[in-house]
Amino acid sequence: MKQEKDKITAMTAYDYPFAGIVDSSGMDMILVGDSLGMVIQGRENTLPVTMDEMIYHTAMVVRGTSRAMVVGDMPFMSYQVSREKALENAGRFIKEAGASAVKLEGGADVCELIHGISSAGIPVQAHIGLTPQSVHQMGGFKVQRDEDRLMADALKVQDAGAFSVVLEGIPSPIAAKITDTLTIPTIGIGAGSHCDGQILVLHDMLGINSRPLPKFVKKYADLNAAALLGLKQYIEDVKRGGFPSSDYEYK
Repeated sequence: MKQEKDKITAMTAYDYPFAGIVDSSGMDMILVGDSLGMVIQGRENTLPVTMDEMIYHTAMVVRGTSRAMVVGDMPFMSYQVSREKALENAGRFIKEAGASAVKLEGGADVCELIHGISSAGIPVQAHIGLTPQSVHQMGGFKVQRDEDRLMADALKVQDAGAFSVVLEGIPSPIAAKITDTLTIPTIGIGAGSHCDGQILVLHDMLGINSRPLPKFVKKYADLNAAALLGLKQYIEDVKRGGFPSSDYEYK
């Protein structure tokens, strides 16, 4: 797709029903992100998410998917401890959850892990720039502007065997240079329009959660408002005796 300049579409999903909707839309890739810690579990960041939780959610998404590539996101401390632990946990995404690939965060510091996992036959998607699992080290969710470091990280994860790389929170001109330099696809989130593909968090772009959205999110629907409207109509119907009417009763 990169060679043919066919933009790659990617979206997060965390459960069976939404996976089916995303898959039916024609999406190329579904990421079961550790972002579920924030958008599903209501936490402040992704750090508390466990491997068992990721396997649980990834398996649901796989069951709801028939065509899109499903990528499982390796959570904090599931790969940083050792190469052996990283390989074991990556294998769980394939064997237990049925994913087709895994994603892990980091640049030069995780290249040995990327090489080890990919050498075992498990495709690895890299993730550089703003890496949420390093939020404390970075001093918060901040745009990353060190062009030399970002380019070096991108080239190193490619050489280590990554099949694609997520670019997050990177100024558009830098992301464009990285995209033009690499032979593997770049998937942008807050990295401008020049990336080979784009990904967003499902609950953000559909307006499901009411939390403030990052600058890079375009809200394509307002499901929060639609759900509230339906729920309030239900309450009103029940209170006034309009539901269930005879149409919804067994005779």
